[in-house]
Amino acid sequence: MVKKEEFTFDSRDGKSKIHAVRWVPEQRVVCIVQIIHGMAEYIERYEELAQYLGEKGILVTGDDHLGHGKSVAKDGTYGYFCEQDPATVVVRDVHRLKKMTQEEYPGIPYIILGHSMGSFILRNYLFRYGTGIQGAIVCGTGSQPKALVKVSKAIAALQGIFLGQKHVAKMIDKLAFGSYNKKIPDAKTSVDWLCTEESVVDAYVKDELCGFTFTVNGFRTLFTLLDRLNKEENLKAMPKNLPVYFIAGDMDPVGNYGEGVRKAYEDFQKAGMERVSLKLYAGDRHELLNEKDRQEVYKDIYPWIMERVKEYQC
Repeated sequence: MVKKEEFTFDSRDGKSKIHAVRWVPEQRVVCIVQIIHGMAEYIERYEELAQYLGEKGILVTGDDHLGHGKSVAKDGTYGYFCEQDPATVVVRDVHRLKKMTQEEYPGIPYIILGHSMGSFILRNYLFRYGTGIQGAIVCGTGSQPKALVKVSKAIAALQGIFLGQKHVAKMIDKLAFGSYNKKIPDAKTSVDWLCTEESVVDAYVKDELCGFTFTVNGFRTLFTLLDRLNKEENLKAMPKNLPVYFIAGDMDPVGNYGEGVRKAYEDFQKAGMERVSLKLYAGDRHELLNEKDRQEVYKDIYPWIMERVKEYQC
C-alpha cells in the first residue's frame, strides 16, 4: 500500500507556489527517490514508477516545475518559468524540495532521478548540490554542441526582445523538435518519438497539461541549462565519487539515438567521475520509463538504488 500526498511549497522565484507530490510506502522507508520531470509534462505522470518503488519501501517525491502542471496559477502561462535567472531558480526549487523531504525523513539515503529536461536540471544540480545525495539516475538525456546552444540562446534572446518573454515560441519549437519523427515510418502523431507504447502517446496528446509549446522564456531557460552543462569548470565541480547511472533508449532522438547519451557519459568520465555507468535499451524511444519494456527498466533501477542504500548503511 502506497499513500499519495499532495502539497505546495514556495518557489525560489519569491512569488509562486510549487505543486508537489509524495508517494509514501506503508512500510519503513529505506530510501528516498526524488524525480525531476521533463519538458511540457508533470510529476504525476510518474505514478506507475512511484507505486512500483513505493511497494518496495522507497518513498518517491517530485514537483511540477514553474510553468508546468499544477504549479501554473490560474492567470499563469504554461512554458514560462520566471523573470529572474529561471535556470537557477528551477534547480533551487528541486533543492528546496529535497531539503524539506530530508527534514521530514532524516538519515535516509537520497537518490535523484531526472528525465529529459529533468536530466539537464539534474546534471546542473550535481555541480551545485551533488555532495548532498547518494546517487543520480540520468534518464533520457542528451548532449548538444556548444556552438548550437549558443546560437539557440541568441535566437531566443532576440525573440524575447522583439516579441516578449511570454511569446509562444513556435518557430524555435519547430527548429528544436521538428525532425524528431524522422526515423519513425508511418508516424501517427507529431510526438510518436516519445514512446513505442501507442496508449502513452495517445494519452499525452489528449492531456491538456502535456505537449504545450514553450514560451521564449522557457526555451531560454532550457538553453541556459544546456549551456552550463558544456562548461568544463561545472563538470569538474561534481563530487567525483558520486554514483551516476545513465539510462536511455537507443531510438531516442533527444539523445541522438545513443550518441548524445554516450557523449554525456564520456564527459562525466573525462571530468574525473569515478562511478559512472550507462545502459541503452534497444528499440526504446524517449520516454524510457513509459516504454513497453518499462518493467525491465524498473527492475534495473531498483537494484542500483538498493546498492546505494547498502553503501549508505556501511
